[in-house]
Parts: sequence; C-alpha cells; structure tokens
Amino acid sequence: MLAAMERATSTEAQRIGDAAERLVGRRLEAQGWTVLARNLRVGRDELDLLAVDPGPPGFLVVVEVRRRNRRDFGLAEETLDYRKRTALRRAVGTLLARGTLPDGATLPLLPLRVDLVALDLDAAGRPSLRHHRGIGL
Repeated sequence: MLAAMERATSTEAQRIGDAAERLVGRRLEAQGWTVLARNLRVGRDELDLLAVDPGPPGFLVVVEVRRRNRRDFGLAEETLDYRKRTALRRAVGTLLARGTLPDGATLPLLPLRVDLVALDLDAAGRPSLRHHRGIGL
C-alpha cells in the first residue's frame, strides 16, 4: 500500500520537488522496486520515498531525492548538507522505532539502507539521474 502526504497548498519549489520524487519513484518501480510511501511524514520530518529494493539481497530503502535546475551552483548531491543529514537520521530513527507506516502496515523485516538520487536537467531539459546507494548519514 502506498502512503503519501498530500499538500493542501504548495509552492513552485514543492511542486518541482514532488515531480522529481514521482519520476524517481517510477524509475525505481520500473527496476522492480516496490515504493511503500512518498512524502512520508515522520514526526516533524519527511522522507521523500520509502521503498523495497528486491536485491538480492533485499533492503528497505529510504530514498532522498535532490534536484537542481542548473549546475552553476554545484551538483544536486551537494545540497545534502549537515542539517538535512541530521533530519534524515532523526526521521529514520523515529520510523524504525515506530515500526509501522501511517496506514498501520508493518515495516518489512529487511535491513535498512539510505540512498540518494540526484536529478539534474541537461541543456535540453531532459532529466539525468544518479543513484548513490548506501550513503552515510
């Protein structure tokens, strides 16, 4: 079951981020992954995607999606700063302690991994994805 946080109102930046998360989710599903939740609220924090990588070996994966329109100010990966890593650690810890999704479904009993998917647009506006598996927090 897919749990998602629906925004009543959203800014342009949130709409762009949501579109990036949908694109990444579709790409992961095309590779055989199961997306369990999008925009998962965990306390005061949010996890972009929670998915199962069938492996082998299988993993429960928190996927952080970072997007940049232009490379003038660096790569999308460079936006994962100390503050965001701290929020991710806190959210992951809360999620694991709770052991369930918002709909009450139990988390799969799989090892946990945190991945970063960076999305950039090329000069023609086509998306380019870089998937970094098992990033350190």
